[in-house]
Amino acid sequence: MTVALVVACVAPWSGRAAAADLEEIRRRGELIWAADQEGGGPHVFPDPADPARLTGFEVELAGLIAKRLGVRPRFQQGPWDRLPLLLGRSADCVMNGMELTAVRQRDYACSRPYFAYALQIVSHREGPLASPEQLLRAGPRGAWRVGVLTGSAAEIEMRSRDPEAVAVSGFDGTLDSLEQVRAGVLDAAVLDDCIVTFYAERFPELRMVGRSFAGGFYTVLTARDTPQLSAAIDAALGTLVADGTLEALYDRWHLAGRQQVLLVRDATEVPPAPVRGLAELLAGTLPLLLRSAAMTVLLAVASFPLAIAIGLVVAVGRQYGPGWLDRLAGCYVELLRGTPLLLQLYAIFFLLPRVGLPLPPVAAAILGLALNYSAYESEIYRAGLKAVPVGQFEAALSLGMSRWQALCHVILPQAVRIVMPPVTSDFIALFKDTSVCSAVTVMELTKRYSVLALGTGAIVELAAVTALLYLAMSWPLALLVRRFERRWESSGTGPGR
Repeated sequence: MTVALVVACVAPWSGRAAAADLEEIRRRGELIWAADQEGGGPHVFPDPADPARLTGFEVELAGLIAKRLGVRPRFQQGPWDRLPLLLGRSADCVMNGMELTAVRQRDYACSRPYFAYALQIVSHREGPLASPEQLLRAGPRGAWRVGVLTGSAAEIEMRSRDPEAVAVSGFDGTLDSLEQVRAGVLDAAVLDDCIVTFYAERFPELRMVGRSFAGGFYTVLTARDTPQLSAAIDAALGTLVADGTLEALYDRWHLAGRQQVLLVRDATEVPPAPVRGLAELLAGTLPLLLRSAAMTVLLAVASFPLAIAIGLVVAVGRQYGPGWLDRLAGCYVELLRGTPLLLQLYAIFFLLPRVGLPLPPVAAAILGLALNYSAYESEIYRAGLKAVPVGQFEAALSLGMSRWQALCHVILPQAVRIVMPPVTSDFIALFKDTSVCSAVTVMELTKRYSVLALGTGAIVELAAVTALLYLAMSWPLALLVRRFERRWESSGTGPGR
């Protein structure tokens, strides 16, 4: 009943789950294409000169395809390894270095290839890995530690190797593995060659190991029930190839031949990446961080009252309800406390549409946070209810109050005062747990930091700013609650008085 009530509250925000075909796309005037800007260049990434604007090879390609379809492009953010799940929900197509594989051809409509890639091994210049053949056997310190992009062809390729020779670590962002190689945590990273080429100047400490291998093609994914859109994208790509537009786009992003030059260049010839001053960095990124912080506040402020309301109902039901209600509520609590928040968000965002209850990302995030925290709040309030002496409830009944009146006017006010500190701690924790909501494509503060940090390379500086923003959101709340506690103590209205 509680779950149904919360779903009903957020259902008005829900969107339709059916895929939009070409006619509907032209009617609304925009092609919604999904990608993950955290993946970085040369595909999709924030423009270093203006982080509020996206740039990249596929950003321009999406614009060219949309123009051929007679509409404008609109970007939809999503986690890279789960982008295809957005088809038919919040995106018309997926274009983000999606490799053409047998599984994707089976599950989705794949366009004609628009880019050929190969895999490239990268290691530290001072590291022990000198040739690709070394990855066929264990290194001097045991299995080689290799980083890959989660869900990519590189991960499939490297996980097919002998696990005693290669220990694979998956990362959500392409630059994560390069950073770990530079830091010496990993022995090597395996990425698409165009990515390695694009970031070669940012990582002069790294070098390519051998030539690229295990090539393939990128494709545009669409839903199988949008045949007109699939055909139109194929036709648009054919036109771009025939009139030379796609070739010009390759050259503009240095995607034709530059890799061969970099293979023989000495590290001293690679110019260092430009360093931006702190003031310039903050001027470009702080507005975006503040906007994402507002999303974090929205998620927390909208979900926590729901969590408290649900938790209070569950606690009262367990404490004063019949035995069957206690057992049912207990199963609810243990189910939500015993499963990860991330899994619950996946279930709400990706599984509810299959039963006819599609929710937009923000609504799904609010519902997931509310349900997860309601289990913890119910236990806190149940402890508060038990802390109030039973004699007070009996005394209220002897004065002629009904059970409901005694609960509302005598028991609950005291219980609320008792549980205020742990409830406040949970609210502060909820602010930080909103970072998990990026899994359902919500661009909250932590996700925005991740994207900007990888896009600018200012990992430490932006981490400090992000931490200060979180502190600025949670600290005033803690001070306010302490003030309330002192006021209750000084006025003699604390529990049991």
